[in-house]
Amino acid sequence: MSGVEPMPASYPSEESHDVKRRRAVFSHSFAGLISQHAAPEDIYTQERERRHRVRMDDSLRLIDDLINRPVDPMFQDSQLGKHNVSPFAVWSARIVCFVVCIAVGFLGCIFVQQLHSDPRKAVRTSLAKELRESQNNLNGLSDDVSALRKQVDEQAKKVSESGAGSTLLKDEMASGQLAVKGEGIILTVADPIAATNENNGAAPRENAGSRLRVVTDSDLQQLVSALWRSGAEAISINDERLGAQTSIRTAGGTILIGLNAVESPYRIKAIGNRHELAQSVSQENLGSWYTMYAKAGISLQVQQSKEITLKAAVVSDVNYARKAE
Repeated sequence: MSGVEPMPASYPSEESHDVKRRRAVFSHSFAGLISQHAAPEDIYTQERERRHRVRMDDSLRLIDDLINRPVDPMFQDSQLGKHNVSPFAVWSARIVCFVVCIAVGFLGCIFVQQLHSDPRKAVRTSLAKELRESQNNLNGLSDDVSALRKQVDEQAKKVSESGAGSTLLKDEMASGQLAVKGEGIILTVADPIAATNENNGAAPRENAGSRLRVVTDSDLQQLVSALWRSGAEAISINDERLGAQTSIRTAGGTILIGLNAVESPYRIKAIGNRHELAQSVSQENLGSWYTMYAKAGISLQVQQSKEITLKAAVVSDVNYARKAE
């Protein structure tokens, strides 16, 4: 035994027995693969020669595929590409997909809502908001005017307590700068019902070819003048006080008292001796006027009242007039 050489720990394998692994998915010659299992080279050679002999026979080739290759190479090769995926990666992908779906759905809902929305609604809302703001500003300015007028009245009362203030108070009441109350009459003048569309937008003057007409600014001026002559101390038309700077005029087809438009029926309120004022505008004193108004269809009504309240007239600032020395 001493003359025998000891055996080596291992023997090198022959190159013909090396394990060869191929993956059809990543190989350019996957169509020529015979099997997915490792085998010696001579087996591949023999199998290739055998397949070459029977390749021209379709039926034999089909039987050979069913017997030797029952599993599709692509499917079998795809099983090699499976890897273990961590649960964290799986749930992360699911959460990302869920968030993306929610975002796409939300944006889609907004887009559909905008398509079904009415663009004119926003314009109407904006105009309504501007109108409310303008109305609130107007109400605020009206409240300021009332507060200032109240302060003026309070100051006037303080001044009236002195002897010199009584004359100023009477002058302001006569000029319409202060609100007044007292007995008087209410004269109502109304247009005829049939005269609604007779003038076709023209000024409410008397037509030459027809006796039918409406109340004009001249009619109101004549009636107001008759009341002033009869001793009226304060007059208003449709609650618009007549002052030293108030005019009765026509602009287009509208009658203006100062800068404010008035419409029929015209209610002329006058403070004074109610019996004398009623007598001055009665049919006995103004018979011709009543006849003319009756032919035109205009009605006049006189009503006496024990107490009438008239607000102050609108007085503009005096910039150019100066007191004469």
